[in-house]
Amino acid sequence: MRRELAAVAAGGAVGALARWAVGAVAPTADGFPWATLAVNVVGCFLLALLPTLLVVRRRPLLLVALGPGLLGGFTTLSAYAEEARGLVADGRAGLAAAYVLGTLAACLLAVAAARLRDLPEDLR
Repeated sequence: MRRELAAVAAGGAVGALARWAVGAVAPTADGFPWATLAVNVVGCFLLALLPTLLVVRRRPLLLVALGPGLLGGFTTLSAYAEEARGLVADGRAGLAAAYVLGTLAACLLAVAAARLRDLPEDLR
């Protein structure tokens, strides 16, 4: 249990730093939270991809370090919700709704794209 906790903590620290770096490199300039959208879509894609990687399946400690650790620290529901609230507060309710629904749709598509290799050959 201690090894798993350490793996999640280390991964989470790296993921949180990576998330902060994305926001620092690509700050919101036009009022739309592009960085958070990108982080969440990429994070969903990578999280869905993890179980398809043989190296991850063979090492459960790597799965917790990369899944709930790294990608859990990288993706951000709290920023997503706060940015949507901020758009509503700025009188941009339509844009907030588009952001919330668009992020959800993009994340679901990213997960589906990551798992395409799991589909039977005739459905690809």
